Amino acid sequence: MFVNVKENEIGLVFKNGIFIKVIQKGSHLCPQLLGYNVELEDLTGSYSNPLSINIFLKNPDFASIVEIVEVSEKEIVIHKQDGVIKEVLKAGKYYFYKTIIKHEFIRVDTTQYEMGAEFDESILTNPILTPFYVEYFVYEYQFGLLFVNGKFIRKLSPGRYRFWNQTTTINVTLLEKRIQQIEIQGQELLTQDRISLRLNFTCQYQITNPEKVILEVQNYTDQLHILMQLVLRDFVSSWKLDSLLEKKEEAASVILNRLKEKEKSFGVEFHNAGIKDVILPGEMKDILNTVVIAEKKAQANIIMRREETASTRSLLNTAKLMEENPTLFRLKELEYLEKILEKMGTVNVNTNSPLLDQFAALFGKQ
Repeated sequence: MFVNVKENEIGLVFKNGIFIKVIQKGSHLCPQLLGYNVELEDLTGSYSNPLSINIFLKNPDFASIVEIVEVSEKEIVIHKQDGVIKEVLKAGKYYFYKTIIKHEFIRVDTTQYEMGAEFDESILTNPILTPFYVEYFVYEYQFGLLFVNGKFIRKLSPGRYRFWNQTTTINVTLLEKRIQQIEIQGQELLTQDRISLRLNFTCQYQITNPEKVILEVQNYTDQLHILMQLVLRDFVSSWKLDSLLEKKEEAASVILNRLKEKEKSFGVEFHNAGIKDVILPGEMKDILNTVVIAEKKAQANIIMRREETASTRSLLNTAKLMEENPTLFRLKELEYLEKILEKMGTVNVNTNSPLLDQFAALFGKQ
């Protein structure tokens, strides 16, 4: 019996189950009756025979066509075939036939988590590689803090970063550089004059020390929220309601200054602050409305009295002038007479006496 070995194959010759030699491409006699048999191996792949390869490596002909790749626990190996990434080899021992296909192996020390410049974009975008590294973007408006195995390493400048993550745990914490805002909604407070109210307050802040924010302050937004609540409670308790309502802008400035006294311990800088709303309970609103109505009525009464006084004073001055000047008195009589006659129908007069005297007598009787 003859066995044909193709261009991309080798034959492993056994006699009575014992490996004896390697045969190359061509047609070979295999007398099975004498206990010979041949197992073919595809040279375009890796070693696939179920028997231990160590049996065959003792043969110089076999050993010369096999490349052995050992990968330690602290590395990975990128395997290329004819210049194309084929796979990534993890810890273990691998065997490849090297007669037909050109194999290339790139070793990566994963304890050095920062990726070197030799790995360009064309390699890293290959989906075979993506499970073996992590990628982070730090934008211009962000702080980036690098942690390796839970330990803070350094602050990252804006840019794109890739890290091997096979033997290390990589984490990049991103924080906002831009001005942010905290809102206190409906905070219940008690004024100095023991009046209960609810306050809506807003404050702008900006992170200035990202290391302190992450390493020394737990849940910094919650901590800033609590700080603002405490400052508001302390401030409002020292002000009376009237002062708070009348001087909201001044009050906001005082609160902001108190916040700025604490800002360095939180790694932030406080900017603008303001009281948006002062919300009173229903019964207090009714009381204040009653007070406002009473104040407005009092102001209206004062204005009316002033007008009445001015009118009386004007009449008195007019009367004095008419008393001192008979002609002016007569003119005033004619003015009133004209107004009266406009509303009357027919008037009978006596020609035996002056007209004005008759009218004076007429209205004097009435």
